[in-house]
Amino acid sequence: MSATSTTSTASTMSTTGRPLALVTGASSGIGYELAKLFAADGHDVVITATQRAGLERTAAELRAAGAEAIIVEADLTDYDGVEALYAAVQATGRPLAAAALNAGVGLGGYFVGGTDLQRELSMIQLNAVSQVHLTKRLLPDMVARGSGRLLYTASISGTMPTPYETVYGATKAFLISFAEAVKSEVKDSGVSITLLMPGQVDTNFWPRAGMLDNKLGVGEKAKPDDVAKEGYDAMKDGKDRIVAGMMSSKFIGNVINNVAPDTVKADLHAGQARPGSGVKE
Repeated sequence: MSATSTTSTASTMSTTGRPLALVTGASSGIGYELAKLFAADGHDVVITATQRAGLERTAAELRAAGAEAIIVEADLTDYDGVEALYAAVQATGRPLAAAALNAGVGLGGYFVGGTDLQRELSMIQLNAVSQVHLTKRLLPDMVARGSGRLLYTASISGTMPTPYETVYGATKAFLISFAEAVKSEVKDSGVSITLLMPGQVDTNFWPRAGMLDNKLGVGEKAKPDDVAKEGYDAMKDGKDRIVAGMMSSKFIGNVINNVAPDTVKADLHAGQARPGSGVKE
């Protein structure tokens, strides 16, 4: 899918005096809430996703808050889509103060005989490859300037093996390792890197992942605005990471997953994610 962009009535080359931020996956869920937080905090925002209607809704919210909203419709599973997004950011002629690399998808089911390979490969492209690609493009500009903030939406799933979300959890584990390694390399540059690591959040992740029949899909979930606020505040404070959401998620992410063996964590997750486990007999 080719990327296209439209902007608010102000020229993208204009300087409003407000810092500029980027939010990927901004049409709904955590990304939508992060975009609103940036706008409320005095930023203009470049927003991107594949769903035009959702981006228009987000843009309307940002403009109502006094922000300039720059829409970039792009498929980040595609190399050219990522390149087009970066080109759109550069076309503003403004330095990027912060980027929330939030876009991601999940997929549930049996790895053998259940899930679709093409969907899994596409998920790897979005959840892992596009994160590396965008970071490779955005981070050098920030390092050269000596300032900037990166916020990655990971998951507590990246701290454990995730049966029945086998590839999803692996993409988040990759993202956590990648972000921590890059952060170490640039720790003296003036750029901060923060990992947002929620548990279950009430977004369209679950129907899109085909996970409405397991215990995770039918169970209690955190509100996306609360999770986004935790992540945004952690980013502003320059924190390394924040396990966000419900207290149960914080306990799993901060305690259980730091001490339990992988085999135990895998079995615990399997009991929650197994297809059909949330259906009452």
